[in-house]
Amino acid sequence: MTELNPTQKAFRNAMASMAAAVNVVTTNGKAGRCGITATAVCSITDTPPTVMVCINRKSEINAIIKENSCLCINILSADHLELAKHFAGMTGIKMSDRFMLHDWQEKLYNLPVLNDALANLQGRIANVSEVGTHSLFFVELEAINVRDDGDGLTYFNRAFHRVARQ
Repeated sequence: MTELNPTQKAFRNAMASMAAAVNVVTTNGKAGRCGITATAVCSITDTPPTVMVCINRKSEINAIIKENSCLCINILSADHLELAKHFAGMTGIKMSDRFMLHDWQEKLYNLPVLNDALANLQGRIANVSEVGTHSLFFVELEAINVRDDGDGLTYFNRAFHRVARQ
């Protein structure tokens, strides 16, 4: 890995201070089935319902999402800590085996949807912008499922944390 300059180090440390929801972004299609743990996910608009997902261009899933042109954002509960680690590549489990460890269904576009996620957001890629090292995927949502219970899972200060539902 190349040495970071002082601005890059400061940026990464500042971003570590920004708590973010933990998601597993999945895709399926002609390029294959895979997923990745992601925190760089945010809402854009509710008309039409659109979210943005940022993924490093060097990540294997980047090209797969582009070719499949659809994805599912599975918003994880605190009970999904191990799942988050698996899809972040922290446990050494192969991609195909990661989908065997939890209860998944294939729904819209055969996307892998985590059954007990806090929410699932399924849609097609409407636009892609390349910014620096990342691709910004703008996803128009076509199916939204929300669960009414469960604590949240966040990533803050380079660690996972439970956020209690009030």
